[in-house]
Amino acid sequence: MVTRMSLAEAQRIVVKVGTSTLTHSTGKINFFRIEKLVRELSDLANHGKEVILVSSGAVVAGMDRLGLKEKPKTIPEKQAAAAVGQGILMHTYEKLFGEYGQTVAQVLLTREDSVQHKRYINSRNTLLTLLRMGVIPVINENDAVAIDELKIGDNDTLSAMVASIVDADLLIILSDIEGLYDENPQKNPQAKLISEITDITPDVEALAGGPGSLRGTGGMYTKIQAAKIAVNSGVTMLIASGGRDGVIRDIIGGDDIGTIFLAKQDRLQARKGWLAFGARIYGSVVIDEGCEKAIAGKGSSLLSAGIIAVEGNFEHGSTIRLVCVNGREIARGITNYSSADIKRIMGRHTDEIALVLGSKLYDEVIHRDNMVVLV
Repeated sequence: MVTRMSLAEAQRIVVKVGTSTLTHSTGKINFFRIEKLVRELSDLANHGKEVILVSSGAVVAGMDRLGLKEKPKTIPEKQAAAAVGQGILMHTYEKLFGEYGQTVAQVLLTREDSVQHKRYINSRNTLLTLLRMGVIPVINENDAVAIDELKIGDNDTLSAMVASIVDADLLIILSDIEGLYDENPQKNPQAKLISEITDITPDVEALAGGPGSLRGTGGMYTKIQAAKIAVNSGVTMLIASGGRDGVIRDIIGGDDIGTIFLAKQDRLQARKGWLAFGARIYGSVVIDEGCEKAIAGKGSSLLSAGIIAVEGNFEHGSTIRLVCVNGREIARGITNYSSADIKRIMGRHTDEIALVLGSKLYDEVIHRDNMVVLV
């Protein structure tokens, strides 16, 4: 079982650093903090660890060089700033890592690199090859070309996707907040830091609020979503303050800082990892309590009799969510039937499918081989 003290044994480590950690309040790059980050990561590499850095900051770096006082509002303007800033950021990393004897490689990813299975596997092979060669990949979302519907969406999610792709042992997210609190620390100074999360329940998700929610505890929504990806992929994740001196060294040393999300014991296979967190989701089905127990407890296939509602419009072959009656997502899988057909057969036994649809191609709505259970 993973504990804080066992983090010292983590061999493959992904570190995500946010824009607020890399910049001053003026919006300009904080070279002092970047240099400390590079020194810590280089020391990990010298210790024999495999290190991947997921870095934000390209847009801000571009804004500074372009003399922009406010963050661009349109997508083309953001992409232009990112195109300028990515070169500046990478030059900074290359120079600083080089001073510590490390070789780095820039890797830019888009949503399509995780949605399309071939590109998912290609990304995995490239990153693993770089690690075998002793290179530290520096990853960012390809903001210069990605459009909204192709974007992964944020670098918290990106870092979890990367950790899943490479079968990392540990994901560290460095932020401007110490971790997950029981209340919003910006509103309640007495809010308590939660040291350990063993299960991401609806109550835990509620602590973070929604995206942009006024209830959110310091921008925690995307980090909780990243944690769901990480822990279900067999990757332990830890959120800590990027402003703390020696934070990575202390985390690896087992110090009780930040919030740790303990990984599920079973590491997802590459195909199921893609199915769970790489494939684009097209809709959902709501299942009854008996179906939930069969899938979560026994790894059963999804049958039409256990479905009580359908959300979204999708065709057969689409990846969809399986949601229980309380709204918790328990699985994802590739459906054998369209949303229109499922609405007609839901609640009915398998031997009734042909009578309702005129034919029956499959007994299962989702076969267990094409499903990954998330609880």
